[in-house]
Amino acid sequence: MTTHYLELAERVRSQRERQPRLYGAIDFDRTPYRFTDDPRDKAMLPTWVADRAPLLRDERVVELMRTATMLGDAVADPYAALVDRYGVRGLIDMLLRACRSGVDAVPEAPEELRAFLAAMEDTPAWVDTALVEEGARYSRTAAAFLSPFLIRGAFLATFLNTYAALPMTLTGALSGRRAARRVHETASFFAVTTVEHALHRHGPGFEAAAMVRLMHSMVRYNALVRSRHWDSAVYGIPVPQVDQMPAGLINMYLLAVLATRRGRTEFSRRDRAILEFSRYRCFLLGLPEELLPTTVTGILEVFHGRAALLRDGFDDATCGELVRSTMSAYLRPGRGPVDRVADAVERSWSRVFFLGFCGGNRKAAAEMSVEFRAGDAIRIALTAPFVLGRFLAVSLAENRPGLRRAVDAYTNRVLRKRLAEYGNPEFTTDGEQYPATP
Repeated sequence: MTTHYLELAERVRSQRERQPRLYGAIDFDRTPYRFTDDPRDKAMLPTWVADRAPLLRDERVVELMRTATMLGDAVADPYAALVDRYGVRGLIDMLLRACRSGVDAVPEAPEELRAFLAAMEDTPAWVDTALVEEGARYSRTAAAFLSPFLIRGAFLATFLNTYAALPMTLTGALSGRRAARRVHETASFFAVTTVEHALHRHGPGFEAAAMVRLMHSMVRYNALVRSRHWDSAVYGIPVPQVDQMPAGLINMYLLAVLATRRGRTEFSRRDRAILEFSRYRCFLLGLPEELLPTTVTGILEVFHGRAALLRDGFDDATCGELVRSTMSAYLRPGRGPVDRVADAVERSWSRVFFLGFCGGNRKAAAEMSVEFRAGDAIRIALTAPFVLGRFLAVSLAENRPGLRRAVDAYTNRVLRKRLAEYGNPEFTTDGEQYPATP
C-alpha cells in the first residue's frame, strides 16, 4: 500500500496510460523478482557496509525503493518511442538542435520533444545556481585529476548485479570496441558537466544530460518492444531510476561515508556545494527529487536501502562478461610506450577502486574477474604521490584566493585534455544489436 510517496506512485502508474505500447503489458501492482524485502533472501547490501534489518523495517525506505524500481522516464520515454517514425539519427538530430538553439528552431519538433525539453527547463525552486557553480568548480578538480584513474573501476561496480546489469547486456554495447566507447562516454559526461556554466540551459552539460536520457529511454524501448529476453516479472523496468541514482550520487555517498567516519552528521560547506551540483545534474538526468536526499543520513539511506532491497545475483554470463570486456578495453588514445605505461597504471588504479566495492576482499574480486596482483600494488605505490598528491595539492590551492585563478586555469587545461582523449560521445544505442522478438 502506498502511504509515503503518493505522487511518485502516481507517476509510476501513469506510465501505462502515457505509453501503452511500451508499458501496456507491465503489471505495476506486481513487485518484480529483483526486489526483495524478505530477510531470508540474500541482497546486495554487504554486512560490512550496513545492517539490512533496520532498513527492511523502515516502511518509507521499502516503499521508496519498490516504487522507484518501476519508474522509467515520463518525458524521455515517449520521445524515444517515436524511433520507428524518425529513426535514431532523426531523434538525435532534433534533440541536439533543440538543446543548442531552442525547440522553436526545430519546426518539425513533435510534442514529445517539446515536453521533454520543457521538463528539463523547469528548474526546481530548490536549485541554488550559485551553489551549483561552486560545486561544479570543486567537482572539476576530481574530474581532471582523479576520475581518469578510477572511472573504469566505478563502471565495473555497476555490473555486480544481474538484475541491474541486464540492460547493458541486451544492448551489445559492452563488447569489443563498444566497451571502450561506453567507458569514455561515461567519463566524458561526468567531466563535461563540471565545466563552468555547463549545466546552464545552452551549456554542454545540459545537452549531454538530454542525450544520456534519450539513450536510456532507447534502451527501455528496445528491451521492452524489440527484445524477447526481457521479463518484466523478474527485472521490472529497464534502467529504472533507482538504478541511476548510485551513478549520479556516488561522489556524495563517498563524502557521506567519510563524514560519518569523522564523526560528522552534516556536510561541510564544500560538500554542500558538491551536493547541490550533483542533485541538479541528477534532476537534468530525470531522477525524482525523492531519490535526491540533502543530508548525510539521507544519502546513506538511499544507497543502503537500494542495496538492501535488490536481490543478490552475479551471473557470470551476464555480469562476468561485462566485467571482463570492460577490463580488457584499451582506453588510451595511442599505442606508444607512454600510452602503454599509462594504460597499465590506470588499470591498476581501477582494480584497487573496484576492490573497495568488495570490501578489500581480493578473493571476492577475483571471483568477479578482477584480479589484484602484486604488480598493481607496486604501480599504485609508485604513482600515488603523483595521482593523489596532485589532486590534494590542487584541492588545497583552489581555496586560497591568491592562487585560485592560476589553479582554475591549470585545472581547465587538464580537463580539456581529458575531454579530448575521451573523444566526441555519441550517447546512442543501436536497436539492431538487440535480440529480436520472435
